[in-house]
Amino acid sequence: MRSPLKAAATCLLASTLTAGLTFATVAQAEYPEKPVSFIVPWPPGDLEDVLTRMIAEDFQAEYGVPAAVVNKPGGGGGPFPGAIETAAAPADGYTIGSFIIAIPVIGDMIGIPELNPMPFEPLGSFLTYPFVIAAGSDAPYDDMAGLAAHAQNNDVALGHFGAPLIPTKVTFAAADSLGFEFAADAAFDMLDCNTLKSGDADVINTTVQLILPCLDDVKVLASIGADRLSVTPDTPTVQELIPELDVALWNGLFVHKDTPADVREKIIAVAKKTVMSDRAQELAKQTGALVYWDDAETTMQQIADDKVSIEAINTALAE
Repeated sequence: MRSPLKAAATCLLASTLTAGLTFATVAQAEYPEKPVSFIVPWPPGDLEDVLTRMIAEDFQAEYGVPAAVVNKPGGGGGPFPGAIETAAAPADGYTIGSFIIAIPVIGDMIGIPELNPMPFEPLGSFLTYPFVIAAGSDAPYDDMAGLAAHAQNNDVALGHFGAPLIPTKVTFAAADSLGFEFAADAAFDMLDCNTLKSGDADVINTTVQLILPCLDDVKVLASIGADRLSVTPDTPTVQELIPELDVALWNGLFVHKDTPADVREKIIAVAKKTVMSDRAQELAKQTGALVYWDDAETTMQQIADDKVSIEAINTALAE
């Protein structure tokens, strides 16, 4: 007959071994094993949202776990509230940011403690936006020079996605270079056909995706980026008009900088395959966007280059 002391010791040993095995099983669980969220800090419907939904769908199909886009629009705060919320999530790959250029380029410059130092690192970039400066069809000007002349004696209101954001800064810098100022400006979560039709703004800087339904009924004054858009081939770029404004507008996938390498690799594998798929490339043709996959190293260099360009723009605007 075993003594009570030996029996207790045996039970304790068995319990310890069981707990150890359970811990090891949990520790060795292979990613992903639970739902994954892709955070898009804008309302649904624009290109980064559509493409990120494609990535989420393919991620779910590849790994057999739920994956979905969660839209976190920030109103006048632009994409930054969504980025702050993403920064607070664990560094485990279950919360992935789909972020525009502004978050990694200026997020740590504008006094947001949660983004300074920058908590994210890129997995890669996948989209260059077809961003435009557009006016309503009844505007008494057809191009940026005409807008500049009109604004000398008339109030013109600009609608944008947020004053600190790169497209807004480029638009302000273009106006400054052309010798005029907007009489008023305001931030919107959505800048589409209704924004112009309602008269909420006279001029907007937005993506072509959001004005595609009324593209024939608006005046695209200029596009923002290095190359003319396929959907507006006769419209010059801001860079053509003002060469020093050479900032491209892009979107990428980001995770917390402490996210394990093997987790990153699994996300990248799906994202790269998705954006190079026929359906993603067809979307690019329809909208004039550039859809591709640039790796983390290339994206980091793009961020560094863009920081230099934005600092130059900020300096020019401050003079």
